[in-house]
Amino acid sequence: MTDTLIYAIGFLAQILFSGRLLSQWILSEKQKKVVTPALFWKLSLLASFILFIYGWLRHDFAIMLGQILTYYIYIRNLQLQDEWKKWHISIRSLLWVFPILIIIYSYNNNQYDIANLFKNEAIPLWLLLLGSIAQVIFTTRFIVQWLHSEKNKESSLPFSFWLLSFIGSILILIYAVIRRDPVLFVGHIFGAFVYIRN
Repeated sequence: MTDTLIYAIGFLAQILFSGRLLSQWILSEKQKKVVTPALFWKLSLLASFILFIYGWLRHDFAIMLGQILTYYIYIRNLQLQDEWKKWHISIRSLLWVFPILIIIYSYNNNQYDIANLFKNEAIPLWLLLLGSIAQVIFTTRFIVQWLHSEKNKESSLPFSFWLLSFIGSILILIYAVIRRDPVLFVGHIFGAFVYIRN
């Protein structure tokens, strides 16, 4: 697969992530409070699905890690908003097992083993650690959001979500600049402004 196609896949994911933020931001501005529409979670899940593929194609563990950690939280938020059951069972089943199937396929195809996840000549270990830490911080926002939503029995985005979003996105921007990854850079430069506004 060509680099151009791989980057196109990554940019599609980032466009969807930006679309979710834009829709959330516009609705929040209209209502003069932070709101979480179902579209936010639908676009999040689709974008995460696509960005996971991008990370897999780039052999970038930090990207894959960030997506796998939030992927199922997006599904849970759709469940909390009673949107998940509206989707056909075949689509729900595919979305549930997709990341697991990619990992199984990669291992059975001898593409990955645990040691190789952390070996990529294009990414020095210190940079991979920076990217992974950035993804964990960025992902923690959804764990905080998920716990907050479960406690309140309603899908919502607390202040801590936006704070962790901002910190994580700044670290991912640093990773993207050093890694020379235009997909991550474009995706997180826009997000940082929305996180501050929220």
